[in-house]
Formats: sequence, structure tokens, C-alpha cells
Amino acid sequence: MLEKYHAPRLAAGLAASRTHDIAPFHVMELLARAQALEAAGRDIVHMEVGEPDFPTPEPIIRAGQAALAAGKTFYTPSLGLPELRQAIADFYRARYGVAVPATRIVVTAGASGALTLALACLAEPQSRWLLADPGYPCNRHFVRAFEGEAVGIPVGAENNFQITPAHVARYWDERTYGLITASPANPTGALLPAADIAALADAVRTRNGHFLVDEIYHGLSYETDCPTALAAGDDIWVVNSFSKYFQMTGWRLGWLVVPEPYLRAVEKLAQNLFIAASTPAQHAALAAFWPETIAILETRRAILRERRDYLAPALEKLGFKLAAKPQGAFYLWCDCGALTDDSFKFATQLLEDIGVAITPGLDFGKHQPERHVRFAYSTELDRLKEAVRRMEGYFR
Repeated sequence: MLEKYHAPRLAAGLAASRTHDIAPFHVMELLARAQALEAAGRDIVHMEVGEPDFPTPEPIIRAGQAALAAGKTFYTPSLGLPELRQAIADFYRARYGVAVPATRIVVTAGASGALTLALACLAEPQSRWLLADPGYPCNRHFVRAFEGEAVGIPVGAENNFQITPAHVARYWDERTYGLITASPANPTGALLPAADIAALADAVRTRNGHFLVDEIYHGLSYETDCPTALAAGDDIWVVNSFSKYFQMTGWRLGWLVVPEPYLRAVEKLAQNLFIAASTPAQHAALAAFWPETIAILETRRAILRERRDYLAPALEKLGFKLAAKPQGAFYLWCDCGALTDDSFKFATQLLEDIGVAITPGLDFGKHQPERHVRFAYSTELDRLKEAVRRMEGYFR
């Protein structure tokens, strides 16, 4: 029976059915077009990709080079370099005042590796997972990859684009396994206060569900520090990364904080899926927590705030409306309804006509994507000013 089903699919070159539900990451396709225009001689202002424009801090680079020179290129334990796991635990105590045992920290191949492990451990076929819409697109695709069902909950300015306990009560049913949220969030930059995180944890806990919190933009907030969800209980899963605040995107390194009962299952999955994260990257990341590195990172955070404080009012003068409070990360989520009724076409036109690259709402969910766009201010202030100048002339 299986052969009868498989043979025609093989002949037609058809991939597994789950891939049909995984949409392309449109921003990467837009980036490819922007790069093609640059190769043809066009000047493009990049505000589309969520990657810091700063190079990895020098102390981290030196530590990575020293590790390579010392021959530290062999596998580490699957859960990560013990010294790095302890350094992350020490960081939680120093920055947040939260005691997290190093044994609960799993070093991964980026935050994507952390989400892969978490959902490989927890998701069952047809299990439902609640996520904010708009939200980071890959999260729903991770759920689908493990045969779960992502349930997008429409959120807006009235709840600061974050899921609330009332949402949990409304959307939770007998097939729901958990809630995945983010603070600061992509694409909105919206934060969850500590009290709201605790309330969500209680809402999920009383329903015997799993609570996963994406904290990869921690460190990049501007009026207030981000509280970690780990303060709300030791049954919460937390994903973090060295990519954003620590500016190590290409090193592909992150971590997952795992509730104690699931550690052995996660370890087995890590052994089989990844063996271990990059050894040179792990040794380099030990320097991420050095005082001299933190000083560099804090200086750069101030630069990002300066960019945000310029770009937000400049966009409003052009006719965009700030849909969400830009409290963290490096994004502005804007309502462009006064300028267009098709954000994808609008973003394409801006790129082709004036060389300004932004991200259309289409990537982030089904809740009013046509009237929203995301601006990333992870580019130099002079370039942001150039983009505003071009758009000002274009809209006139």
C-alpha cells in the first residue's frame, strides 16, 4: 500500500506534505533581490533583515581565534561546553538576580536549534500551539515541522501586540499543548512586563500546558530592562541567542533553558540531531560575558536607541503610523494603510524605484499583513536619514 502511495510522489518529485504548509521567508527573497540590484550598481538602504550591523566584538573574536590556535576543534558534550553553561547561569544571576542551575542550560546551534529541540521534545501530531499574530514566522513553521498545528492569535495595539491570559482562555482547547511567546517580540519590539509573564505562566500552568518564551532580543531594550520568564517558575522553557545583543549571528550559537524533567529527553535529541554546537563558537562565546565585551555592547545599545529615536518620528511625518510601542529589539512595526492597501507591492516598489528595502507584513502572519510593514533600524544613522529623504521625495 505504501509503495502505491510513494511511487507516484517520487516520480513527481513531491516533498513531504508538511512542507506545503511552510511558507517561504519573503524577507530573504526580498534581500536576494536587493543584493542583485546592488550587484548591478544600485545603492540600496537595507532596513529589511533582522541582523545587527555591528561586527562581533573584538574580545569574542580574540577568544575564538585563541581556541582555534589551541586546537579546540573537537566535539563538546551534546549539552554544551560546561564552562559556557556555567557562564550563562552566572549571567542570569548577575543580570536578572535569578538562580538557574547550569545543568538546565543547553547550548544550541542558534535559537533555531533551541526551538528545534524544544518542539521535537514536546510537540505531538495534531497538538495545537498558541502564538501571537503578527509574530516571528519561523515559530509556526517549527510547530508544523513536528506535525503540530500553530494557532495564530490576532493581537493589536490594545494589548501591545502580546497574548494575554484572556486570549489563552479563549483559544485553549483539549488539543492545545502550549503557548509560545516572545519578549521583546519580532516584528513589533513589544515587551511583556514581569507581572504579565507571571500571569501567562499561571494561565498555561493551570491548563497543564507548556510555556515557551523567546528572549533572543534580551539586552536590546531602551526604557526598561527586560524581565526574564525564568523568574516566573522553573517549569518554563526559555530560548535565547548570542546573535542579537551579543552580535554573533554568523557564529550560529544560542541556548535553551529546559525544565528539569525534560533534560534527558532533550539531551538524547541533541545527540542525534546536532551532536553538539560549534566548538570554536562556544569557546568564543565565553568572552561574551567579559566586562570589556559588555561595555562594547552597551555602547552599541545606546547607538540603536539613537537610531530608533530618529526613525520613529521621521516615519510618522511621512504618513506611517507606529502600530506598536518600539520598546525593544531593533524594529518599528508600522501601519502603512494611509499610503497603500498592499504592503507587499508597496515594499517591492520602494525597493525597485528608490532603493529602500523594508519587510512587508506578509511574513509575520494573517492579521492585517496588507497594511503593515517592518523597518529594521540595524543600519547606520546616515543611511536611515538617506532612506527617509528618498521616501519623502517619492511620496511627494
